[in-house]
Amino acid sequence: MGSVVRSTTGEGRASQPPPAPHLNVLVVDDHSAYRAMLGCFLQKLGVAHQSVADGRQGLLAVINRPSDLIISDCQMPDMDGYRMARAIRQHERRKGLKRVPIIALTANLQNDDPQRCRDAGMDAWLLKPLALEQLHAVLVRWLPGTFSAWGRPSAGTWPTRAQLVQTFGNEQVVDQMLPGLLDEAWEDFAILEQACCTLSTLLTAQRLHRLVGSLAFLGGTDLELRGVKLIELVHADGVLAHAPALQAFRADLRRCLEYLRSV
Repeated sequence: MGSVVRSTTGEGRASQPPPAPHLNVLVVDDHSAYRAMLGCFLQKLGVAHQSVADGRQGLLAVINRPSDLIISDCQMPDMDGYRMARAIRQHERRKGLKRVPIIALTANLQNDDPQRCRDAGMDAWLLKPLALEQLHAVLVRWLPGTFSAWGRPSAGTWPTRAQLVQTFGNEQVVDQMLPGLLDEAWEDFAILEQACCTLSTLLTAQRLHRLVGSLAFLGGTDLELRGVKLIELVHADGVLAHAPALQAFRADLRRCLEYLRSV
């Protein structure tokens, strides 16, 4: 998806070559496959990182080890991205520390609008699904250094194994990551089916959110775009109003996941 980096402060950092592998990026997201793939992209771009599963772990990570950039999902259990951002800003003020940029990740701007991000102390927001090009743009803007661009399969086609290997670096990484991502996607797919049958707006939107995050890293389909749009529509009108579109999305998603299982 052509996500756009939006600044909530109007300020950015000038890029200075060369890339600095000693820099530390903190990834905070409750979606394990999404964390793993973001980590893979950061490694491919030459930037050190650590990943945690919720805002409370993110806050502890910041306290224990300074970060140069934080990329955090907004909606997480226990402590969400907003509460974490506020806690980090309080910690910085108490300790007299430099303000670390916090970039919000969201699949739904209806609930996670820029003003809410700004009020929590975040510096910018990104729409999920986050492609490698968008991550590259974030690093160029918010971290010193220049980073090599990496391509993705063109939109509208399902990725081949060769394209997945090109994206993730080597065969071993694909073999390690793809099965786990597909396992989570099938689990989310089953819960999405149940949520649609019971007309649960919240659960439908949540599972679409997770599936969009998984699909974004595979690239080459229009399913991410359709999923993001469906999240907005379901939040606005409920499940029943968009039942045909949801059914068509699930049918295409099933075919895509079955194809990826054979890649």
